[in-house]
Amino acid sequence: MIALAYPLVLTNFAQALIPATDVVLLGWVGPQALAAASLGVNLFNACMIFGVGVMIAASPMMARALGQRAHNVRDVRRTVRQTMWSAVLLVVPIWLLLWHAEAILLMLHQNPVLARDAAHLVRPMMFGMLPLFFYQVLRGFVSALERPGWAFLVGAFAVISNALINYALIFGRFGLPAWGLFGAGLGSAISNLLMALGMAIVVTRQRHFRRYRLFGHFWRADWPRFREVWRLGLPIAVTLGMEVTIFNAAVFLMGLLGAAELAAHAVALQIATLCFMVPLGIGQATTVRVGLAYGRGDRIGIGRAGWMAFAITMAFMLVPATLMLAAPRFLVGLFMNVGDPANAHVVALACSFLTVAALFQLVDGAQAVGAGMLRGIHDTAMPMLFAGVGYWVVGFGTAILFGFHFGWGGVGIWTGLATGLAAVSVLVIARWARRERLGLV
Repeated sequence: MIALAYPLVLTNFAQALIPATDVVLLGWVGPQALAAASLGVNLFNACMIFGVGVMIAASPMMARALGQRAHNVRDVRRTVRQTMWSAVLLVVPIWLLLWHAEAILLMLHQNPVLARDAAHLVRPMMFGMLPLFFYQVLRGFVSALERPGWAFLVGAFAVISNALINYALIFGRFGLPAWGLFGAGLGSAISNLLMALGMAIVVTRQRHFRRYRLFGHFWRADWPRFREVWRLGLPIAVTLGMEVTIFNAAVFLMGLLGAAELAAHAVALQIATLCFMVPLGIGQATTVRVGLAYGRGDRIGIGRAGWMAFAITMAFMLVPATLMLAAPRFLVGLFMNVGDPANAHVVALACSFLTVAALFQLVDGAQAVGAGMLRGIHDTAMPMLFAGVGYWVVGFGTAILFGFHFGWGGVGIWTGLATGLAAVSVLVIARWARRERLGLV
């Protein structure tokens, strides 16, 4: 489990470092740019995560096929091809939506100046979404073959290139124009394109992958497999969409409180997101390991893979929880100048948010790995319902109640997030524990 999980964790870190780098660079520009970027990135992420959910369906499908028969070349190729078709179908309405980012943010009663600036970031960034979807499909392919290190190497290269490109485009270095927020969005889009091209080169040239000929007969329709991708992937997309949009809703609620709360939330959320990359990677590894056992019909192997992943995740999440409680100011200092008096209010707010984030690290890890366990046995519909109830009934309701009715402000909103995550984690782990009685395996 660890051998498969750690390259996936590192790859997640690499992907998370791309927007985190943008936050750091725009934090150097100033709190106004940071607040606008927070609005834009969270709107972009809401759409991106939904699409990635459909792409994720490829991983358990390929794992099950390889569990049933090793070197199942044709079946794996069909899944990759039709998942990429799904990406093309999905990205067009997403582009149309994001093109009107400013109008959407104004409908959500955000500051007009911040909404206009956020749109400058989103419009170039959105064209990197299709390459990002292709990268996710190819990453699922190499993970299903239990060789995820290639995805990490490509992702690490993208982090370095993104930092250089965005630094140049934001501040006008190396003879390029200083485009600020627009430059940050364009740089991210270019980085996503480089990741997709890098993975395409790997799967067509590396000897373990090229015999699958993933791009052979790419334009050949395969409607049964296309429908299967959507049958499994759409509930995953909705589940992830509800999870990320509750955090996006928190951003918009923070925007109602003020620019300082919004900037502090952006910093605290980046820290929590980086910590989340570990359970997310373990969950992705779990989907593969459980899926392989599921394809073999190995019930003992299914249970062993799932519970081992859960134990590893719980042990790890104690580390970031302790760090957030013990040294929140140090963590915030990684993203902004804590010694600048102009940032004092933002730093204090970010530290208070991290205190709450420390308390939900365990439940956040549990829900992430629990979802991965259930995806391995192709159980995606019920977790979607769990997400709806947990995030939007329990979590959002608690955030509104504590944040505004009781006057807790930003801390109340983060308390709502923690409550929603706890509810979902209890529901998914309980379902996994009852999987055989429910006839799932």
